[in-house]
Amino acid sequence: MQIYLPIAELPVNVLLVIGMALAVGFISGLFGIGGGFLMTPLLIFIGIPTAVAVASEAPQIAASAFTGVLSYWRKRALDVKLGAVLLAGGVAGTGIGVWFFNAMRDAGQLDAIIAVSYVVLLGAIGGLMLVESVRSLTRRPSAAPAPRRSGRLSLVDRLPLKMRFQRSMIYVSVLPLIGLGGFVGFVGAVLGIGGGFLLVPILVYVFRVPTAVVVGTSLFQILITMLSATVLHAVTNASVDVVLAILLMLGGSIGAQFGVRAGQKLRGEHLRLLLALLLLTVGGRFLLDLTVAPRDAYSVTLGDKPQ
Repeated sequence: MQIYLPIAELPVNVLLVIGMALAVGFISGLFGIGGGFLMTPLLIFIGIPTAVAVASEAPQIAASAFTGVLSYWRKRALDVKLGAVLLAGGVAGTGIGVWFFNAMRDAGQLDAIIAVSYVVLLGAIGGLMLVESVRSLTRRPSAAPAPRRSGRLSLVDRLPLKMRFQRSMIYVSVLPLIGLGGFVGFVGAVLGIGGGFLLVPILVYVFRVPTAVVVGTSLFQILITMLSATVLHAVTNASVDVVLAILLMLGGSIGAQFGVRAGQKLRGEHLRLLLALLLLTVGGRFLLDLTVAPRDAYSVTLGDKPQ
């Protein structure tokens, strides 16, 4: 069953796209993270233009984040003040990311930039998670964790302009938080990912935000930045394909429900190991595309639009 995508300007198999969205939604629910890091590459692999794949994934991430934000808001597990500080950098980073995205597309380097970024980002994070998960699985139960050194302030603790966040129970400088939000917004706009798998670990391990509020706060920041990315991509380069976005939202929302149920039956170490292998697999596919010679050494363009 074929459907024509007006912005991508090509027909796609509806069952294939919905099936991929179901699978990615299942994985998202299974691991408790956004699936943009997986859905965007899959769209590229089946022939969707890179610009359309990145821009059309943004509204799907925003829709998924919206449902999560409502849930965590009702549970009072969301730090709006912390989320607003992250957004101060996130919206700016998103704007810079869309500008960089358009500049690289006009220069004809967008595909290469995105491929290299996925290789580096997914390879680094997947490698670190693989090492940590293997250590957790092989560690003896009786082994006690190494004691933490007290009396020393980290670099984050030494920075000025500190602010107290009551719900997160932290007192830190807003400067690194704004920088973190800007980085996640930039990466999300360029690569078509929510950035939750980057934001959550940093908030937990660097800023010591309690896990009870970190997921809801992360989703709040992702919701606003992805909405901003959607609007900017639609206005500046008209690359948001509404038909494709609807198919992705439909399949992703259904698959996530089954993923959440399956994730409750697996140990945390096993989940991290599977996620690490998944990240490394996607990064390896991009690395393969970069190293293997293409079938067509040349491409033909008409005007400013690739054909």
